[in-house]
Order: sequence, then structure tokens, then C-alpha cells
Amino acid sequence: MDSINRRSVLLAGLGSAGAGVLAACTNGGGSSGSNALINPSGSAVAATEKKRKSTGRQQKVTLTAAPAMIDLGGGVMPKTWAYDGRTPGKEIRLSVGDTLVAELSNQLPNEPTTSIHWHGIAMRNDMDGVPPTTQTAVRAGSTFTYKFIADAPGTYFFHPHVGVQLDRGLYAPLIVEDPKETLDYDDEWVVLLDDWVDGVTGTPDEVFAELRQGMGGMEGHGMGDMGGMDMGASPTPSASASSDGGSMKFMLMGAESDLLGGDAGDVEYPHHLVNGRVAKDPDVYTGKPGKKVRLRIINAGGDTAYRVALGGHKLTITQTDGFPVQHQEVDALLVGMGERYDVLVTLGDGVFPFVAVAEGKDANGFALVRTGSGSTPSATVRPKELDGVIVSASQLRAADDVRLTSAKTDVTHQIKLTGGMMKYNWAINGKPFTMNDPQANPILIEQGQRVRLDFVNDTDMWHPMHLHGHTYQLGTAGPRKDTSIVLPKKKLSVYFDADNPGQWMLHCHNAYHGEAGMMANVAYRA
Repeated sequence: MDSINRRSVLLAGLGSAGAGVLAACTNGGGSSGSNALINPSGSAVAATEKKRKSTGRQQKVTLTAAPAMIDLGGGVMPKTWAYDGRTPGKEIRLSVGDTLVAELSNQLPNEPTTSIHWHGIAMRNDMDGVPPTTQTAVRAGSTFTYKFIADAPGTYFFHPHVGVQLDRGLYAPLIVEDPKETLDYDDEWVVLLDDWVDGVTGTPDEVFAELRQGMGGMEGHGMGDMGGMDMGASPTPSASASSDGGSMKFMLMGAESDLLGGDAGDVEYPHHLVNGRVAKDPDVYTGKPGKKVRLRIINAGGDTAYRVALGGHKLTITQTDGFPVQHQEVDALLVGMGERYDVLVTLGDGVFPFVAVAEGKDANGFALVRTGSGSTPSATVRPKELDGVIVSASQLRAADDVRLTSAKTDVTHQIKLTGGMMKYNWAINGKPFTMNDPQANPILIEQGQRVRLDFVNDTDMWHPMHLHGHTYQLGTAGPRKDTSIVLPKKKLSVYFDADNPGQWMLHCHNAYHGEAGMMANVAYRA
């Protein structure tokens, strides 16, 4: 692929800018001794929920997680797990201040537990969907009802927070509309991007089992003579290959991206989806020339960043992770796992390719925008916009009404991202996190503090870091976000106000990195 215009600007921008166990009393780790933590179901959480502005309206839904054979198009019909038999699941849409009442029914096989995490929503802590920290995992044959006020407009989505279930078909969009919306547009198109393996070449659990062997576990399969080097950025320009013992069936070698600072990902996926459709049988948005459309773009993938463009069009960024930014026109977007971007586009006349390049993986997702007559573009087309102006989140600026007020920083925590592919030992501050470990070394904060997190990526790979229950600001005037790309060997500083008490996960939104241990508990002191 041709070199990206202003690539150096992009890289510079990215780099600079049981429930009762933890709920009771845990060891703070290090020299901090024993620290009582706020209970996710305690009085402080309930008091904060009462302060949220509510319309009094409730929207009730039932979400059944169950096995399903789904049609991804082109004859691809894998067996997976899905909500109500479809992937993506049915969109949930409400207005600011509405209360969502969502009953999760677990009908998954072989007695696996599950949950729902409402990604990006700053709701009450006991509804966050993170077993065992905020709730008991929902057992097969059981139900759990989530109930919370959605008091911030934006583009969100929901998915499980158990194991690597995120990399199955269990996800769907959640849109919170603003009754005082100031954007002027004629229509919306919600676009979910996903990398797909389940039921095609294997399952996410099989992928994780292979990755957990690490590069050091590949001895006897041509990978034994690595001298202990960290394979976070492999120089090998070849795709993965199956070995006699099954090793290297899923692991992707040589996925390189300048935009991501080196190694682009771990997993070789057979398909990349746009709205649940493979590239050779794409989703189609039908509109009219001259109309202005709001695209709500969500990366629900497990291991893939997408470079997104609409052939023949410019994109105007209006929001990221649900919060408005000063509008900026671009040719393409780079969207990490868990990130969301809202953009406006004025449609031309014809048939146009919407392309989501799997960054560094020599593959892409594909959809069509049809407003008139014309030939259908090839699924492998590469619009020139993909090699045009790409602006990173760090180059965006928060809209005036959502920018944090100036305040003294009360506490700073270094969040060192550690580990590598050799041992597949991803962690935060060198300590891999396990959900069942009561000695989870929480990152301690107190209600009312202005908190600074310094993400220091000590690895050879990029990480999309996601904070539950809050939005942080990049630097002093950057965008408000909950998920941000942290490039290898770079530092990214973010700020947030500790105004939502509880215990909140901070983790890499690469499904496999997080499950391996790149996760921590950001916990309020009681």
C-alpha cells in the first residue's frame, strides 16, 4: 500500500498526547497496605445514581445469549453465540435520561457463565457487567437484570466481559440520543466493524489457547531459535501457517503497520465484517444524492484496528467515544478496538465503496453506499482516501461544552503496559490481573479527585486502553474518550474526574491481551 500522507504527523499525535471479595476489603498492594474499597452495590454508588437526571421513562428489553447459526453472506454460515440469533444483535436506542432495563437470559451451552458490559456508558458500578468484581457471573439457564440511567448521549455498544466471549457474535450497538441535538443531518447509518474467526477456522478459546503458548512455546515448529527476544513486532513477512501439532493455526506473523508503530496484531482472521456481512456479500446502505448522513462507526473487533474510508467522499469527525469534538474533515479514520467515531458525510451520486482495511493484515471489510446507478466496486478496491489525510485522536480537540475545567491534579498513576509475544505475558505494571484474585493490586483513587493516568507502553505492540465508568481527556484540551490507542514505546497522559464511585476495570481492549492479564482495577477508597 502506498505511504500515507502526513503519516509522521499521525504518529507524533498518537504518541504524545466473587463480587463480595473485592467489594469488601482488599490489599492495596505495594506499600499501601490494606485499603477498604467502595462496594459496587453500596450507598455511595446508589447516591451517585440518584443525582443522575432521569426522564422517568424506562425501556425494557430481553437479551438471550444462545448458540446460533448465522448468515454472514456469501455462503458463510458459522455456528457461534449471539444475542437473539443475530450478529450484530438488535440495536438498543434510547434518549438521554432514560432508564434501560435489560434482562440477560443465559442459554449458552455446557454451562458457561456470561455477562453484559455496556461499553462507554458511565452508569452505576453494580450494573457494569464485570464478574466477579461488580456482579456474580450469570450461570447457564439463569437471568440477570441490568437497570441504569443513560445520562450521556453518544454511540456505544455492549458485549460480554467473561473470557474471550467478545470475539464471538455477542455484541450490538447502543445509541443514546440527545433531544437537544445540534448536528444537522438527514439520516443515520450505524456501522459495526468486526474480525471473525468463530465457527470458521476455530473458536476464540482455541485462539487464546494457542496464543498463550507464546512464541517460546513454538519450539519444534520452526520458532524455537528466537533467543528470548520479545516478538511484539515480528520482522517475519509471512502469514501464519498450521503445524503438525496445530500450533500457528491462528497466530499471525508479520502484521506490520507504520500507523500502529509496528506489530499490528496477533490473530489471522478468515473474515472481516461490516454489519455482520463478509466483503464478497456486503451490507448496502441506500440513500439519496446530496443528503447528509451521520455514520456511527464502532469497532467491535477482538484484535484488529481498521482504517476506514468512503470512496469519493470526505468525512467530518463530530464525536469520538460519544463526546463531541471540534469538527475536522479527514479522508480516513484509524479505529482501534472499542473506539467509536461519529462522522458526517454528504453523499454523492452513484455506488461507492465503504472500506475498512484490517490495518497491517492485508485484508478488509467492505460495504456499499448506493445513491444512484453505477457499477458495483470490487470488494478489494482501495479508494485513494485510504492514503489521504488521517487525523489521530490526539490531534482532535474537545468541544468547548465537554472540555474538563482547569484543575490541579490530585493524584497521578503510571500505567505501565508490559509483556510481549514470547511468553504472551501481557500485564499492567508487570502484574497480570486475574478476575478471581482478591489481591488485585488496585489503582487507588478517591471521590472528587482530578486523576492523571500516564500510559507508558513498554511493549513492542500497540494497545487500545479502555477505562470503565468514566471518560478521560487526552491532555489539557484533547478529546474526551474512554478508549485510546497507545503506541509502542510511547507515553499518553489522560485526565478524568473521580465522580463515579466504585471499582472499574482499566484494560487493553484487545480481547486476548486483556484476558492474558493486561487489566487492572481502578478502585475508589471507601
